[in-house]
Amino acid sequence: MRVVSGNCKGRPLKAVPGMTTRPTTDKVKEAIFNMIGPYFTGGIGLDLFGGSGGLGIEALSRGFDKMIFVDRDGKAIQTIKANLAVCGFEDRAEVYRNDAERALKAVQKREMMFDLILLDPPYKAQKLKTLIEMIDGQRLLSKEGVIVAEHDNDVGLPDQIGRFSKVKFEVYGITAISIYQYSD
Repeated sequence: MRVVSGNCKGRPLKAVPGMTTRPTTDKVKEAIFNMIGPYFTGGIGLDLFGGSGGLGIEALSRGFDKMIFVDRDGKAIQTIKANLAVCGFEDRAEVYRNDAERALKAVQKREMMFDLILLDPPYKAQKLKTLIEMIDGQRLLSKEGVIVAEHDNDVGLPDQIGRFSKVKFEVYGITAISIYQYSD
């Protein structure tokens, strides 16, 4: 696992020890960023199921100003911090141990809006529709923002969730990517 592109291209990233986390493959990571970017001139992102931090670190490498990483696993938090250090991104990131729903409530209190929200929950326990509804209800996504949901290819997400429309959908083996933006 590595940073695919940007100013940290090629840097190796550690995986979370054990079998509880499924890192996004480099192929899928590159495909995601080709769909939404591939490069950015600033922005604030939220990586809600941080895992190793690979997706959020990729966004930082490609030009995002800041990422907030959330994961409920202590080993994942340590791995994210180690991977941020390898890339020199500690000053451009915040890392929190929390579950996804409580984290969304916490960022709402800070009155933050995000340009990118990454949702890559464990395939067995997905609440993607509920989380996207919360993001909509709490107005956490900027007007031009993007939600990237990575999920099992047999999980069907609706074309419309709240005020968000699915604008892209791709399948890569067992992994599917659904991208949502505000409806026109």
